[in-house]
Amino acid sequence: MKACVLYSGGKDSSLMAFILNKLGYDVELVTVNYGIYPSWKPAAESASNLNFNHRVMNADSDTMRSAVQTILSDGFPNNGINQLHKYALELVAKEYDVVADGTRRDDRIPKLNMNEVRSFEDRNNVEYINLGGFGHKSMNHLSKTLFEVKKELTNMDNNSDYEIEIRTLISEIEGDSAALKIFPEHLQSRVIGWRKNE
Repeated sequence: MKACVLYSGGKDSSLMAFILNKLGYDVELVTVNYGIYPSWKPAAESASNLNFNHRVMNADSDTMRSAVQTILSDGFPNNGINQLHKYALELVAKEYDVVADGTRRDDRIPKLNMNEVRSFEDRNNVEYINLGGFGHKSMNHLSKTLFEVKKELTNMDNNSDYEIEIRTLISEIEGDSAALKIFPEHLQSRVIGWRKNE
């Protein structure tokens, strides 16, 4: 059965792809891009290094613009990022019977609550799978076992999260300082390949 994993190139979505692959799913990694900035490139590189098929799905830039307006109005990114994630899930559900992402137990965003998960599955007649049973410590342990991971300050070339296109658009509208207020500098982890057995 074909399964789509919404893919950022990070540890969580890479682990989701690994698990589904081991369970016999035909896994395709999908990065949704809203046409503001080609933020999918790091994810494509990570997917290639892990030998998974990767696909970019183009989304409506108006959805990104609406989410950014929500973020600017709120002064924080949570609601806007959830808006984008829900849109991305709906988009891929049109083409896949199994939809997965790397959201885990202790994530605040993006995240669907139980009622949203049930509604999403019922409306789209899909299976939705995430890492809801895994916490941050488990993810770090498993990723160290499986993947070579590169950590560096987040920038336009090492991150395929929604954040990059959001930051780009906020910078265009309000300037770089406004984007930095909402997304302060932080470390970004990206999977760069399989861990080699010692």
